[in-house]
Amino acid sequence: MQDSAPSIFLRFLKFGALAWGGPGPQIEMIRHECVERLGWVSAESFKKTLAVYQLLPGPEAHELCVFLGRTRGGKLGGLAAGLGFMLPGFLLMLGLSVLYVKTDLADAMDEVFYGLKAAVAALLARALVRLGRNFLTDVTLWVIAAAALGLTLWGELGFVLILLAGGIAYEIWSRAEWSRGRAGVVDPILLVAIPLLAGLVTLSLNGQIFVEGLKSGLLTFGGAYTVIPFLQQSAVESRQWLTEEQFVDGIALSGALPAPLIIFSTFVGYLAGGMSGALLMTLGIFLPAFVFPIFFHRSLVRLAENPGLHAFLLGVAAAVIGLIAAVTIQILGTSIVDLPSALIAVIAFLLLTRFQSRATIVAVILGCGAAGWLLQATVIG
Repeated sequence: MQDSAPSIFLRFLKFGALAWGGPGPQIEMIRHECVERLGWVSAESFKKTLAVYQLLPGPEAHELCVFLGRTRGGKLGGLAAGLGFMLPGFLLMLGLSVLYVKTDLADAMDEVFYGLKAAVAALLARALVRLGRNFLTDVTLWVIAAAALGLTLWGELGFVLILLAGGIAYEIWSRAEWSRGRAGVVDPILLVAIPLLAGLVTLSLNGQIFVEGLKSGLLTFGGAYTVIPFLQQSAVESRQWLTEEQFVDGIALSGALPAPLIIFSTFVGYLAGGMSGALLMTLGIFLPAFVFPIFFHRSLVRLAENPGLHAFLLGVAAAVIGLIAAVTIQILGTSIVDLPSALIAVIAFLLLTRFQSRATIVAVILGCGAAGWLLQATVIG
């Protein structure tokens, strides 16, 4: 018996309002409710689905919600689940974005953002360690990640081409048969190449914002943190819609909200193009996370289980980790400006590594903000 779309929406709206602490706690909350308490899917099916969405593009917690809503209420149920899960974080991020611009929040709370930026550096470093443990399982993947890091920092190659090169290199290294590899790689190569082609079209500002969001949504291999290098390169370096400092501020604000970290894209969109920019950036970046689970779930499972494609996607994921490492280095330069900010970042990193509860990320971010304010008001100021 299927559930109605309104009941699914309300259930996942509750999940969204409680989605503190990043993807790990979010996924555990969803698993406990939908597998253990409600029995919507088996534990094995949930585990298999999670493995697929961890490898493929998109925030895995959000995609799991859409998949579960699709299971219980068809396509409309999947849409309702995804909207319910993202709505609280979106509204909060939008409100903070308006407040940030209209009240010049960065200057008004400069002492607090001093600590928040150090917390962002720690968050990215912790995400880098976690992703490295999950995806860099052999020497070749480490080499691909290191090459992507070097090409991003010192090369002229665009990030889409870096991802393609990483995927193809690891597939070849995995010694898949070339004929099978060519047939299998067509789909993921198109998945990566379509954003590249889209970037060549001349568009209005709103069109550019939507396309940049869509490009990032199609390339977030490995979870929400992987969107950071794509938006940083497009919105900060290429388009110059906002500064590096503003970009880091957006990540800091989103980390304290009940939402996937990817919701900071709403902040980027608002600074780029106001209210319409916020809506279009969010639409673009979340669109694949709705479309894939609702319309292509079975195909994605087969895709992830195909040995040749699996190798290609692992190579892409390794390249993404290299991109994240490059952005982390750049953000460290922006966030760590003296010894006290370095100490805040180190302590935050140790706390994030040691404690894995739902409240950890929020507590660390707020604590860093308070520490920054206190240091600025006393020792530094």
